[in-house]
Amino acid sequence: MKISNEFKTGFIALFVIGLFIWGFNYLKGTNLFEPPSRTFYTEYDNVQGLSKTSEVTINGLVVGQVTKISFSTDPLKKGNLLVQFNVSGDFEFSKKSIAKIYSASLMGGKSLAIIPNFDGPLAVSGDYLNGEIESDILSSFSDKINPLQSKIENVIVSADSLLVGLNEIMDKRARREIRMSITEINTTIDNIKNMSIALNNIIESNSQKLNKTMSNVEKASNNFAKVSDSLNTLELNKTMKKLQQTVDNFNSVVHKMGEGNGSVAMLLNDKQLYENLKNASKEMEELLKDVKENPKRFVHFSIFGKKEKEYIPAENKTTENQP
Repeated sequence: MKISNEFKTGFIALFVIGLFIWGFNYLKGTNLFEPPSRTFYTEYDNVQGLSKTSEVTINGLVVGQVTKISFSTDPLKKGNLLVQFNVSGDFEFSKKSIAKIYSASLMGGKSLAIIPNFDGPLAVSGDYLNGEIESDILSSFSDKINPLQSKIENVIVSADSLLVGLNEIMDKRARREIRMSITEINTTIDNIKNMSIALNNIIESNSQKLNKTMSNVEKASNNFAKVSDSLNTLELNKTMKKLQQTVDNFNSVVHKMGEGNGSVAMLLNDKQLYENLKNASKEMEELLKDVKENPKRFVHFSIFGKKEKEYIPAENKTTENQP
């Protein structure tokens, strides 16, 4: 069977057109020879350099690519970027999964990674996933270095102000006095050093004598401690003996008093003697009272020897005056 040139030309043309269509779709992120992929969306306020055709990975495995990046048409989200990407294969994950932008290489290329979550309803084509951005090394370093840079700048400004103030204070006279003070300090240090050397020499030359002296002092101290301990022991023994004798004597006296022996015991135990002393005390009190009220009765005093009238008690006078 002979194939005509027209058939060959048409076949080649169709093959070229099909190859062109496949290549065009492949460049768009669609592979015509793969099973249908699922399309998902996510939003970011900054895509950090993520571009169309960037890879989409799950646990490091490439499962798709970014197909479109455009600005959001929602009036409440002006300036936000809407990212459309597809995922091929039958791997399933929930709507709580996260689409995270990360650095795929040190050169700064960005990729999109899906952090799968298996709780809740499964994600289907057309769903929106929450978006996050992973800080790369440079951005993390920049975030940490910026506060440090501001602090360094503040320190430099403060140091500059301090140096300006020092320059205003440190005139020629002040600088000369500071140099003189430093010189005097150095001289003092040298003197202290020389004194230390001399003291070391003295100690080294008299080290044996010092050792003997310290030994003698230690022996004397030990002997004095022994003597002191002996004296303390003797005095304490004597004191305890005297105290014991005193206690024994007191106990003997108390015992005799309890048995009725001795004058003190008789005074304590004689009831009649107590009554006599009580009556004598009462009579003495009445006598003193009478002397205080009628002193003339007991004391007579006359300059010219005139005889005093006889004392008449008040109660007798009252009787005489009555008719």
